[in-house]
Amino acid sequence: MKEYVLIVTCRSKRGIVAAISGYLAGRGCNIVDSSQFDDLDHDKFFMRVSFISEEGADQAALSDGFKPIIAEFDMVAEIHDVTKRMKVMLMASRFGHCLNDLLYRWNIGALPIDIVGVVSNHFDYQKVVVNHDIPFHHIKVTKENKPKAEAQLVELVEQTGTELIVLARYMQVLSDELCKRMSGQIINIHHSFLPSFKGAYPYKQAYERGVKLIGATAHYVTADLDEGPIIEQDTVRITHAQSAGDYVSLGRDVESQVLARAVHAHIHHRTFINGNRTVVFPASPGSFASERMG
Repeated sequence: MKEYVLIVTCRSKRGIVAAISGYLAGRGCNIVDSSQFDDLDHDKFFMRVSFISEEGADQAALSDGFKPIIAEFDMVAEIHDVTKRMKVMLMASRFGHCLNDLLYRWNIGALPIDIVGVVSNHFDYQKVVVNHDIPFHHIKVTKENKPKAEAQLVELVEQTGTELIVLARYMQVLSDELCKRMSGQIINIHHSFLPSFKGAYPYKQAYERGVKLIGATAHYVTADLDEGPIIEQDTVRITHAQSAGDYVSLGRDVESQVLARAVHAHIHHRTFINGNRTVVFPASPGSFASERMG
């Protein structure tokens, strides 16, 4: 038996679910998990279906047979083989908490991805990356060489077949051109103090203002800095008894967790961009074992 995920986006219309379930049943497939959402304000429909082909039908045949339904409902639809790991490029600068967390989750199998490389504008984590038998690429970025540096990155993405870039506290701004080229394929993480505490030392600024909640936001990258569609967020409560250093430690923890959850949702095709927002279907208890977060 082969396991697949079907993702669908189209205008909301009667008969979509019936057409999909009927097609899968007719092809000898059994649905094991299904999520759907109607955005009535914008007349859009989103659906994700996990199914098993009990007759061993291959991905190409299923996709080809689904074309008449795509045409009937004017859908954007894809069928993915769940055993195929997404090719992911990680990028980091001098803060290693998110990078180390992703590498650990990948190493224990909780994040089933194919890490094709790690890019950094510093050498701080070269040894860590190489020790995981992952290619490390140092691309120095300065004001003068920024276009050349990004050209190197683009070449690397093309050579490795990268399907997702994860900015694991990478502290350089990507160009508008690259953001548009890889729209919906770049995920960033940052603290949720914006726009109140900008610039350097945001946690120190928050401490000095007596902030009682520390949060993090993971989002898709767009040309609007830190304003892309949000995938995942979380907060942690703090008290007056905690120091500025505690703020930093707690912030790093929540950033790592939020980024990992966002990447996990994306690689399992549970995220849909809906204008400036996202639709994110939760992993259900009945979903495939590979989808469960360790």
